[in-house]
Amino acid sequence: MIKYLIALWTAVAVYAAVSVFAGAVGFSAYEDLKTERERQQANMNALSLINEELENSKNALLYDRDTITVYARELGFGEEDEKFVRIVGLGGARKQRTAPGQIVTAVKPVSMNDHLISIIAICAGLAVCVALLVSDALNFRSDDS
Repeated sequence: MIKYLIALWTAVAVYAAVSVFAGAVGFSAYEDLKTERERQQANMNALSLINEELENSKNALLYDRDTITVYARELGFGEEDEKFVRIVGLGGARKQRTAPGQIVTAVKPVSMNDHLISIIAICAGLAVCVALLVSDALNFRSDDS
């Protein structure tokens, strides 16, 4: 009868192994989180570069008269004695200087549900128990003959 405890220990071992590799806090979920962290870090680096470009543009507009003149001309402004010629059909003169960045949302890591892991472990334990029962039944019949 003690050998039937093997079925129980098999279920426990299967549950532990599947939880470690595919569970919510297992290796698979950890790798997904590391990948997501790297993706978020890359986005933060891109946003830092955009912030630096915007800071440079702001400083140029605050302190550089030539930059202000270029921006004003792009918006259609000019000095007192200037005259403008507009050519229709060439598209707008406005240029977007920097991209605003992108929103990156975190993706939930994919892992096996705890109930599914329990069912797999119970099935493995039952399979070992049935195998032991069949083995005992066959041995019992061969002993009777």
